[in-house]
Amino acid sequence: MYRLEEEDKKAIFKVLDIKHYDEDTFDPHVLDEMEADEEYKRILCMHAGDILSSEHFQRLKDFIQHGNVTVYEHCLHVALCAIKLNRALYANGRERELVRGAILHDYFLYDWHKADAPGNIHPKLHGFYHPGIALKNATRDFALSEREKDIIRKHMWPLTVNPPRCREAWLVCLADKYASTLETLKLKKGKIKVNYA
Repeated sequence: MYRLEEEDKKAIFKVLDIKHYDEDTFDPHVLDEMEADEEYKRILCMHAGDILSSEHFQRLKDFIQHGNVTVYEHCLHVALCAIKLNRALYANGRERELVRGAILHDYFLYDWHKADAPGNIHPKLHGFYHPGIALKNATRDFALSEREKDIIRKHMWPLTVNPPRCREAWLVCLADKYASTLETLKLKKGKIKVNYA
């Protein structure tokens, strides 16, 4: 496993406001707290219950996103973080579209770690191409608003050349970076404890 330099650790502390970091045992509680929050669960189920219970979305449990975190779990993490950011920043984003776009932002339906996986048409450029693939799949399986489409299409900005066009897409873009950092650096360990379906 890659070992972080002391300077890198200090930068992570500052950005993520992490206290007493130990890369082998540290587990930030922010995502766990949001998962356990009944209000957040209510919001997810109210706005995206149809998506969360769909057979197609449940397939995301079969694919790993970062470390030991599945794409399903990652999408939930991002939705939870987006809700929290929307409220903490008083951004007044449209919560329904924010949640639905966040839940579907990585709806690409393949194992991006395997170059020969069905659907992985650009294995070495997954970061650039998966938003378009996710959008294509999401529009096929669900009715989406223009804001939800913008969230999915632009969540990888600046890898996607065009920046987000609505506040909800900006919030999901930030939430995705935050959750991905926790997952990739193994700062968020374990599994989703709540059944949202």
